[in-house]
Amino acid sequence: MAKRRVTAIVKIQLPAGKATPAPPVGTALGPHGVQTMEFVKQYNAATEDRVGQVIPVEITIFEDRSFTFVLKTPPTAVLLRQAAGLEKGAQTTGRETVGSITDAQLAEIAQVKMPDLNANDLDSAKAQVAGTARSMGITVG
Repeated sequence: MAKRRVTAIVKIQLPAGKATPAPPVGTALGPHGVQTMEFVKQYNAATEDRVGQVIPVEITIFEDRSFTFVLKTPPTAVLLRQAAGLEKGAQTTGRETVGSITDAQLAEIAQVKMPDLNANDLDSAKAQVAGTARSMGITVG
């Protein structure tokens, strides 16, 4: 079987189980000739068990206008806001503290993010997540 040539790789963050063909999906996939409704059906079916989360997706579009997609883990900032019970992070980074999370919550978030992080072990993943928390005004401890 001949290899299919990749035309484009598109990355979008969408609400799990609730994607629609309206923007941002339509504007990202339309120029490449992909059937947006087909993608939306497949994405919603794949993420229906995670409704309420934001799930990034990486869509590989081929020359024949077919596509495949890979689901990623939710953004670290979203997981931190959920753990701390916040609507949004600090306005001024480093000067304002808006919430806190426990070390156990930090470890849990690092465990969830591990497949997508550039980390070899859980300790380095926790350090990366703690850095994101610090920049959002969330203390760990």
